[in-house]
Amino acid sequence: MKKYVSIMICGLLCFTALAGCSGADEEEAPLPPDPSPSPTPPESQDPSPPDPAGQIPDTVKATITMDDGGVIELELYPKIAPQSVYNFVYLARQGYYDGLKFHRIMKGFMLQGGCPLGTGGGNPGYSIFGEFAKNGFTNDLKHTRGVLSMARSDNYNSAGSQFFIVHETSSHLDGGYAAFGKVTGGMDVVDRIADTPNNGPDGSVAEADKPVIASITIDTDAELPEPEKLQR
Repeated sequence: MKKYVSIMICGLLCFTALAGCSGADEEEAPLPPDPSPSPTPPESQDPSPPDPAGQIPDTVKATITMDDGGVIELELYPKIAPQSVYNFVYLARQGYYDGLKFHRIMKGFMLQGGCPLGTGGGNPGYSIFGEFAKNGFTNDLKHTRGVLSMARSDNYNSAGSQFFIVHETSSHLDGGYAAFGKVTGGMDVVDRIADTPNNGPDGSVAEADKPVIASITIDTDAELPEPEKLQR
């Protein structure tokens, strides 16, 4: 019985570290007791526009440069999660992420950043459609080590600017979060960030210890649509 309770607590903590990652007051938002609390909506909710002219590339390259000089190379997949990629590229090209921090770090699970407040409660003033199975969207990209995914609250369509990098494979997130890219270089930098001490089971990091993102650049010269912005 003790072992069973321990496993359940660990699973809840991992889910808590991601649920509520993008909405205002996210750290105080109520959490469902189960990662699958809602029925799957119909597939017609997919808002992504077609690409009849074939102008959207299969992959988009991006780079996260840390304040300490560390470099993380990314590959984004607009054909897998278009709104998530469009949003990330849109914000990065505006310099939105420059100077922001990884505010929640759980070694062996994930690193979360992209909050303008540095607390987990900030957003860009809008949200985007959640591109994952529980929201009626086909997304087969698994949350394996190095995968990039969108953070959100318990509202499926609440993702904004916050993202996370999977430190170690976390298959319980598959189908519930919008994976949209992966690390292709610099996992040693990800591992180094993962070693940052945190303040407790939710992975929050003391302000002085939060790793700073100097910039996120988009290295593929391709025009992408702006994301479909939803009202918060």
